[in-house]
Amino acid sequence: MVAIKKVLQDKRFKNRELQIMRRLEHCNIVKLKYFFYSSGDKKDEVYLNLVLEYIPETVYKVARHYSKSKQTIPISFIKLYMYQLFRSLAYIHSLGICHRDIKPQNLLLDPDTGVLKLCDFGSAKHLVKGEPNVSYICSRYYRAPELIFGAIDYTTKIDVWSAGCVLAELLLGQPIFPGDSGVDQLVEIIKVLGTPTREQIREMNPNYTEFKFPQIKSHPWQQVFRARTPPEAIELVARLLEYTPSSRISPLQACAHSFFNELREPITRLPNGNELPPLFNFTDHG
Repeated sequence: MVAIKKVLQDKRFKNRELQIMRRLEHCNIVKLKYFFYSSGDKKDEVYLNLVLEYIPETVYKVARHYSKSKQTIPISFIKLYMYQLFRSLAYIHSLGICHRDIKPQNLLLDPDTGVLKLCDFGSAKHLVKGEPNVSYICSRYYRAPELIFGAIDYTTKIDVWSAGCVLAELLLGQPIFPGDSGVDQLVEIIKVLGTPTREQIREMNPNYTEFKFPQIKSHPWQQVFRARTPPEAIELVARLLEYTPSSRISPLQACAHSFFNELREPITRLPNGNELPPLFNFTDHG
């Protein structure tokens, strides 16, 4: 079985998603099997069809299943899913590619094997230092603060922020920063992280340093999460959700974090008794 993603092709441009997908080969990234073009109903309409491996579930659906029954995802699953997400990010970032739309809906899961694969590279871009990028990308709850500030010279660290939001959401059972608009989003972030300092604002977008923000103190991370949350999980969230992009840890550093130590123990198994999927078959690119 395969999945087919059909997108209207603008003849004037190369399809960026196709260019990127053809470069990617990693166990935690959905595989492009082949592609073909088809004509649309209107004259001159051309569609690009990406034929992808089929993976039945998403982290979004699994998380919703648990929250509907008033439960949170077991911590061992959170470790397994997040570790694989960080591996996929380490790989694409090493190639200079930023996904720009990390969210639970774009994390495919095979429940039998425990394998997670990153999908939907429709917003992805090879970031080049000094070349401007649009800031109106990434889904609302997962947008890094520098994007809300309208930065156009951002880095792959926007994906790291989004991954931090996903981790926090899996631990909480609901989105950590549920804003209705960009400004609202910023308010939600400030309620937890406190008001950014002038220096932090300068790091996110130098054009905003004169902006007046209400002075709010940060909320201790321990109070954001429920009492039984492992301290290593909270520590990892804190290292990911930093205002200053360069202060956020890299995906590879995240993989090495103590929160994931259980995955490194040879006796660890999936809840169904199966062995863990390959987690340590690293290459030069992650």
